[in-house]
Order: sequence, then structure tokens, then C-alpha cells
Amino acid sequence: ITQWQKPTPLVGRTYMEQENDWDRDLLLDPAWEKQQRKTFTAWCNSHLRKAGTQIENIEEDFRDGLKLMLLLEVISGQCRLPKPERGKMRVHKINNVNKALDFIASKGVKLVSIGAEEIVDGNAKMTLGMIWTIILRFAIQDISVEETSAKEGLLLWCQRKTAPYKNVNVQNFHISWKDGLAFNALIHRHRPELIDYDKLRKDDPVTNLNNAFEVAERYLDIPKMLDAEDIVNTARPDEKAIMTYVSSFYHAFSGAQKAETAANRICKVLAVNQENEHLMEDYEKLASDLLEWIRRTIPWLENRAPEKTMTEMQQKLEDFRDYRRVHKPPKVQEKCQLEINFNTLQTKLRLSNRPAFMPSEGRMVSDINGAWHKLEGAEKGYEEWLLNEIRRLERLDHLAEKFRQKAAIHESWTDGKEAMLTQKDYETASLSEIKALLKKHEAFESDLAAHQDRVEQIAAIAQELNELDYYDSPSVNARCQKICEQWDALGSLTQSRRESLERTEKQLESIDELYLEYAKRAAPFNNWMEGAMEDLQDMFIVHNIEEIQGLITAHDQFKSTLPEANKEREAIQAIQAEVQKIAQYNGIKLAGNNPYTTITPQSIDKKWEKVQQLVPQRDQALQEELARQQSNDHLRRQFANQANMIGPWIQNKMAEIGRISIEMNGTLEDQLTHLRQYEQSIIEYKPNIDQLEGDHQLIQEALIFDNKYTAYTMEHLRVGWEQLLTTIARTINEIENQILTRDAKGISQEQLHEYRTSFNHFDKVRNSFPSEEFKACLISLGYDGDAEFARIMGIVDPNNSGAVTFQAFIDFMSRETTDTDTADQVIASFKILAGDKNYITAEELRRELPPDQAEYCIARMAPYTGPDAVQGALDYMSFSTALYGESDL
Repeated sequence: ITQWQKPTPLVGRTYMEQENDWDRDLLLDPAWEKQQRKTFTAWCNSHLRKAGTQIENIEEDFRDGLKLMLLLEVISGQCRLPKPERGKMRVHKINNVNKALDFIASKGVKLVSIGAEEIVDGNAKMTLGMIWTIILRFAIQDISVEETSAKEGLLLWCQRKTAPYKNVNVQNFHISWKDGLAFNALIHRHRPELIDYDKLRKDDPVTNLNNAFEVAERYLDIPKMLDAEDIVNTARPDEKAIMTYVSSFYHAFSGAQKAETAANRICKVLAVNQENEHLMEDYEKLASDLLEWIRRTIPWLENRAPEKTMTEMQQKLEDFRDYRRVHKPPKVQEKCQLEINFNTLQTKLRLSNRPAFMPSEGRMVSDINGAWHKLEGAEKGYEEWLLNEIRRLERLDHLAEKFRQKAAIHESWTDGKEAMLTQKDYETASLSEIKALLKKHEAFESDLAAHQDRVEQIAAIAQELNELDYYDSPSVNARCQKICEQWDALGSLTQSRRESLERTEKQLESIDELYLEYAKRAAPFNNWMEGAMEDLQDMFIVHNIEEIQGLITAHDQFKSTLPEANKEREAIQAIQAEVQKIAQYNGIKLAGNNPYTTITPQSIDKKWEKVQQLVPQRDQALQEELARQQSNDHLRRQFANQANMIGPWIQNKMAEIGRISIEMNGTLEDQLTHLRQYEQSIIEYKPNIDQLEGDHQLIQEALIFDNKYTAYTMEHLRVGWEQLLTTIARTINEIENQILTRDAKGISQEQLHEYRTSFNHFDKVRNSFPSEEFKACLISLGYDGDAEFARIMGIVDPNNSGAVTFQAFIDFMSRETTDTDTADQVIASFKILAGDKNYITAEELRRELPPDQAEYCIARMAPYTGPDAVQGALDYMSFSTALYGESDL
């Protein structure tokens, strides 16, 4: 009990030897000799009067040794000491005193510098020293309070008894008693009806002291051994005189020790119950907070509302990373701590013979594990959805850009085509012009057919964007619809113009074959160049080195065709050059450009130059992408190297922990030390996990979605790491609970090893086995019968989980062989405090118990309703029974 501080034990010599330095004390303060003489004389007379005699002068009356021997017979309980010598001679007196001193020495008292001659000669200091030695041996030495005895025990007894009283602080046996309040507090604590303590004043010590001395002499049969004025007027009262007088109070009130012991038992039981209540409240709050966090988090993880842009989805991915790195780890620790607290609470309840703790509905460990499993399921699905959404948006952005490029090229090509197809120039054209228009129209139709694939590609891309739920699908659809409608209109107009030209074809002469040949060869070549430029500017997306190398190979193949294309260009240009040569040779003035095509030699050369410029740009883009893929491949290898090392490491550590917990090498403390060192080595491995998390973040930022170099994913390693931390924490908690059980139940190391050996024999899985295996184990231990088995299962498996843990097995075995506090013992303790009554009052509880535990009992005890009940009577029997049964306590 923290408010009572035990005195510092004496070191070096025994207490008796240190207290025998009485002569030195008297030399320090002569006033103490007067106090000792009065106190010792009164103390001796309180015992000698039982033999019908008294003393007046302590050194004179003990000189012949007769009354000294009589005093020793009375206080020691001996029938007779050796027969004294009745002679008047000095030798007779010395012999009698020696017999008395020999008797004192036979009681284990070492007499220092005290001889029979000094006593016979009337040496006051020696006589007082001898009497003090007798008082120490027979009145003080046997005092024992808790783990202290003699002076320390007497001081602790005074401190405990006077602790509730204001202005009283007993720290010694001199100045702490000068104001007289401590004496009055001792009397009031045991006989409150004798003293009105509240009327005493600290500034009136003489009145206080005389009041205590008179009450003690009148009602407690304790003679007045001190003088109030001597105590008040002395700076430091004599310690031995105070101790002698206070020891008389101790022996007078020794009968109250039985009630004090009973109060201690109740305090112990109530303290255990209060601690368990605090643990239950802490578990309920922690479980409630964790379940609330899981309840709030799961809807966020189950939200699958997609974002429109890549930036928004990447922000969601970054939020998810923060959740995994910042928000979840503390909750993992809380969950682990919750299980440890629950196991520790159940162990303490079993050790204190209390019913198992049943959390509120929905807050069992199994409920929390279920909610956690659901959280992890939602978490895994959420990450997969995020990555799929990012892939989808990346694909959508690529398709949308491709759609815009192809649509822009097509719209640029169709610009002015409707106006060209609707003009009526053939109505006023000459035959040669008509033929030229017809050939030109054929070239246009060839060009139109070549663009059919592009229109189909545009429509296919728009359809794919719709199927992938592109956020800007309405504008894409509108543009695609416009292109398709325009394409249909061009088809109709092309057919209508052809019919018009064919109606007049018979009237036209054939036109220049060279122009026609130029047009026919220039059109596909121009279309090839446009396609080449489109392909060279086309965006690409790859995910590995093989894909980019495939594109580089295809590009190299395209470059290998450029010499042949250049020859075709030169051939087409040669046709135009031939036309110019013939016209110049024959003096023909050409009227404008080639009537069969709008493709001029200048446009061909310009596009060819454009192609020549795009080729090295394409080379550079492909090489940059190759470098990026090589960097991605390095990131894959870097992650794989770490993962392939960490994964087996975690698996090996899990296996080693399981082996350590089963093998039981050394004592439980050795195992606990080994496991904590093992736990520290695991914690020190955490930087490797953090480094792997950093590599994983780089991989995700690089949008790498696969890794052929390892079968481990970050998710698997995170789960393994969390399981490893949880397993080592649980294993350490199991060993701590085993130590707690061993110490509380007094189980030896050999017994614990025997329990583990028996448990391991039937244990098919680590640290628990099903009820059937447990039944076989009980049969091997001598238990039989289904009813007996059902009773035992109710003890070791109160939650009906169907499995028996090693901790429950130890609790059962220790319970079968040891004893604990019972309700009957607590009832018996309350009955002592109540003075053998069937009820107890609030006043009695407050007097015998510490304030907090007294109020605890008063608040929870039901009123007593028996036939002998009085006003304010409390039922301590039902309260004690409830401590060990089903109740709200």
C-alpha cells in the first residue's frame, strides 16, 4: 500500500546490537536519562504488579537481583528461574544478577558492557541499559508487520494505523510524537469512542499528550510512562522511552491484527478485480476504435467510381500508397496489441479464478479478424482496380490522340473535295479537257479508295473509345459521325461525277499518256509517302524490351525499302521531265499543270524530304523508348533481386519461430530472451522492406505492370512481413503468459517441460489441437467419461472454438494441482471485519479498508435484507460470490 513507506532496514549489525548503544545516547542528552528512568520504571511496574510487587528506584530495587529475576519470570512466561540466593552479602547479590543476565543471554540477547557488579553497585546507566535490553527482547523484538520486524515493524505499524489522520506523519520515535496527535490517533483508530479526535489542536501538545496518557491508563490498562512537559520541553524526546510506551499500545491492540489481515485479503481481491475491469474497458475502447476505423475505410476501398483523367487516377494511386505506408501500419500494431491485451486479460482472469472475459457483441477477436480480412480483401481488389483503371486510361489517351491525328489527316485530305466533285467544268471543256477530267477523276477514285482504310480505322477507334467508356466520347462520336457522313457524301458525289464524265467520254480524244502514267504512278506513291509520314509520326506504347525491339526491327525493315522508293520517285520525276523535254523539243506550250492529278513534282519532293527528316526522328524516339524499357528492366531486376531474397527470409523466420516455440530449449526466461533478441533482429531487418517499398514505388511510377524475374509481389511480401511481426509478438506473449502462469501457480520448470512434451505429442498443428486430440491427452492423464470431458472443455475452451491452446492446457493442469482464492475465503475475511455479523456497515468498511477500495465495496454491495438487518447494513456474502461468478463486476 503505497501511502505507508517501510523504514530502511538496519545494515551491518543486528537491531539489538545497534540499540544497545544506550550509554552514548545518554551522553548526548542527559534529559533522556530522566525520561528513560520514568518510562522504564512504569514499564517494569506494569509487569511486576502481576506478581504483587512494585519498584520505586530502578537502580536501587534491582541491586540484589531478586526483583530482577521476578520481572524476567513474569515477562518471559517461565514458571521459575534458578532459585535465587536470599543472603545479604555482595556475593549473593552478584550471583542473583548473574543468573538473571544468563537467562537474558539464553534468549539470544548479546549483552555489551553490562556486568553484574555494575548492577549491584547501583550504576544507573548500566541498569537502564539492562532494562532497555529486556524491553527490546521481550516487548519489541517479536513485533512483525508484513516483511519488517522489531523497530521497523513497530514504526510501519504506527504509520499504517495513523495514515488516515490529518496533521499526523510518523517518521520516527522522537519528534513525530511531540504534539501528542500520533498517540491520540492510535487510540482513536482502535477505540474511536474514547477520543474526540476532531477537537484536538496541533498547537496544544501538552493537552494532547495528557489526554492520550490518561485515556490509555484509564481504559486500556497502559500505565503512564511519560511526562507531557518533559516531551514538549525537550528538543528531541528520548527514542527508547517513546518506543517502550508505543510498544505497550501495540500489544494492547494486537487483537486487531486479525481484522487487519482480513482487510489485506479483501484489498488484494478487490485490487485484482479493479485491474481486470480497467483491462476490459481498455480492450472494449481499443476494439471499438479499430472496428470504427475499418468500417470507415472499407467503403473508401470499395469505391470503384473511375476518374476521367490519368492525373486524377494517379492521385488516387498516391492516396492508396499513403494509406498503405502511413495509415495502415499503426492499425496493424493496434490489432496485434489488442490480441496481446486480450490474451493477457484472459490469463489474469484464469489466474485469479475469475470467469473468462466475453467482449461486447461484435467486438470479439474473431469479429475483429473477420473485419480485418474483409478490409484486406477490399484493399487487394482496390489496388487491382486502380492499376486496371490506369492501364485503361493510358490506352484511352493513346487511342484518343490517335483518333485526333487520323481525323485531322482525313479532314485535311477531304477539304475542298466536295466542291471539286460538284463543279460543272466538264460542260464547257474540250474533248481533251474532258478526257483529262475523266482521268483525273479516276485518279481521285483511286485516292478515295486508298483512304477507305483510314476512315474504317477512325470508326474502329471511335467504337473502341465508346466501349472503354472514354469520358469525351460525345465529341469523338460527333466528329466520327461527321467524317462518316462526309465520306458517304463523297462516295455519292464521286459516283455522280463519274456518270457525268462517262456520258461525254465518247466525245473526247485520248490525252497524253505520259501525264496519265505520271498521275497513276504519282498517286499511289504520294499515298505511300503520306502513309509513311503518318506511320513515322504515329504514337506507340510498349511494356517491355521485346515489344520495342519489334518496333525497331519493323522500322529497320521500312528503312531498307527507302532505296527502292527513291528509285520510284526518280522514275515519276523522270516522266514529268520527259513531258517537259518533248514539249520543249516540239515547241508545245503546256497549259498549266498535269490535268490528271494535283500531285506536283514539287509536292512529291517536299513530302520525300519530310519522310527523310522523320526517319531519324523516329530512330531517336525508338532509341529513347528502348532506353526507357531497359531502365524498366533494370528496375524489374532490382526489385526481383530484393524480393527473391526477402521472401525466403520471411518464410525461414516464420519456420524458426515455430520451431523455437515448440522445442522449449532452456528456461522460459531463456526462451523469452531468445525470442526478444529474435524480434529485435527482425525489426532491424525493416530497412530492407523499406528499400523494397521504394523499389516498388519506382516500378509503379514507371507504370511497370509485370515482372518475369520473380514470383513475389509487393502485396505477398507485405502480408508475409505483417504475419511475421504478428507471429513473433504472439509467441512472445505466449511465453510471457506461461511465465505469469508458472509464477502464479508455482509450476516448476520440469513440470512445464512435462506439460509441453505431453502437449506436443498430441499437437498436430502448432500450439493448439482439436478437441478429439485433447480428449486422447486427458485419457492418457487418467481422466475418463464424457461428462468429465465436457466439464474440462468448458474450462479450457470457454469460447467454444473447438481447439485447445497450450496456454489453456497449462492453466488446466496448474488448476488441477494448485489452489487459489475462493469466494468462501473472501466471505470469511468480511465476516472477521464485521465482527461475526452476517452484514457489514459502511463505517466498518471505511475504518478497515483503504478509502478507494472501501468506496468501491460500498458502491457495489447490495443492501442486506436478513432478519437481523439494521439501518445501512450491506450484504457482503452476495458481493463476494459475485466476484467469482457471472456478474457486472
